[in-house]
Amino acid sequence: MDSKIRFDLHTPCYIFDESEFERGITSFKAALDAKFAKTAIGYSVKTNSLPYALKQAHSIGCKAEVVSHDEYRLARLCGYAPNEIIYNGPMKSWDTFHEAVEGGAIVNIEAKRELCWLDKLPEGKVYNIGLRLNINISHVSPMDADGDDDNSRFGFSDETDEFKDALQFIASRPKLRLAGLHIHRTAHSRSPRFYENSIRYASTIIKKYNLDIDYIDVGGGYFGIFPNKPTFDDYSEAFHRALKESGLDNLTIIVEPGNALTASSFKFLSQVIDKKKVDAKTCFVTTDGSRNDIDPFFKKSDYLKEIIYQNSDSPTVPLQIITGCTCLEYDRLFSLNNAPALEVGDHILYNNVGAYTMTLSPQFIRLCPRVYSLNSKGEFKLVRRESRAEDIINLDNNA
Repeated sequence: MDSKIRFDLHTPCYIFDESEFERGITSFKAALDAKFAKTAIGYSVKTNSLPYALKQAHSIGCKAEVVSHDEYRLARLCGYAPNEIIYNGPMKSWDTFHEAVEGGAIVNIEAKRELCWLDKLPEGKVYNIGLRLNINISHVSPMDADGDDDNSRFGFSDETDEFKDALQFIASRPKLRLAGLHIHRTAHSRSPRFYENSIRYASTIIKKYNLDIDYIDVGGGYFGIFPNKPTFDDYSEAFHRALKESGLDNLTIIVEPGNALTASSFKFLSQVIDKKKVDAKTCFVTTDGSRNDIDPFFKKSDYLKEIIYQNSDSPTVPLQIITGCTCLEYDRLFSLNNAPALEVGDHILYNNVGAYTMTLSPQFIRLCPRVYSLNSKGEFKLVRRESRAEDIINLDNNA
């Protein structure tokens, strides 16, 4: 049993391990700083938008990487100044875009309408902006591709005229300066080789157009601190190797980790609330959590979990199917074969569940659960109460 977890916590709940979160950030920063003179980490808000975690990231020195006007406003409310924000994605609004560019944020142009917005910026100063480069993995790093045409809907492609046209648009406006390239793309392999090849491709583009830029934003998609997986040092070494080949290792390196920082920092605690036998060998065990809470893509067949029994002498039963609390027939989490019988009040602790779970989990049947933080002293604190029906009513009444 994880000695840090107190089982009098109100379930279902997420548990945010502050020390693990800080360890991820400081480890990645150290790996980058060992190879590059100028680095920045942008905490991926879309991966886990818990305000308490966002504020913690800020206190450790991270920028906020946001991909919508809502996330931008959330970051501002959590204490980030515009120049502490990396603004990506197609879902910007004119007002937040304007504030971000004027305020010195790293703004990477994603949509063509943003190019038009640049003309609306006030005259009299020069604005630094970035541009997202389209990455087709099949062409850039074939060994990491899913199929023969693993293309992307994001960024401006140099395989057509769109990247060149965007460059010409920026170059034709005296008030604009291209300050960097954004090359975020995630391969399922998450291999350092993929990032190395992507940076090599970006380097050829920089040379092709003789770009004088300050930074390259590599994006996210890294493994975190897991056994037998690439380390932050492995990624940093791959970045440096690719850039040094082209004499570009003086650029500022920006990364936007989400999964690498949040997965291992969050646990989910649920409790058995019912059990029933449906035939001679099968028992369904209902918990107050849901597959929505830990697997919103509904792709996994098992999880990194720990089962905490109240009775250490529970009899062994042939088959237990652990289910969630929703009315969906397929809200089945995992099976236990020839294992001790679970009883009402037993707990299941799921590890490494911080990435995308809380931002993608729908308010379906049971609203958002509580979140507790766990600090380095072993102290728990409620940092988000559970959502309530009154919250939804209040939103409607204020329409």
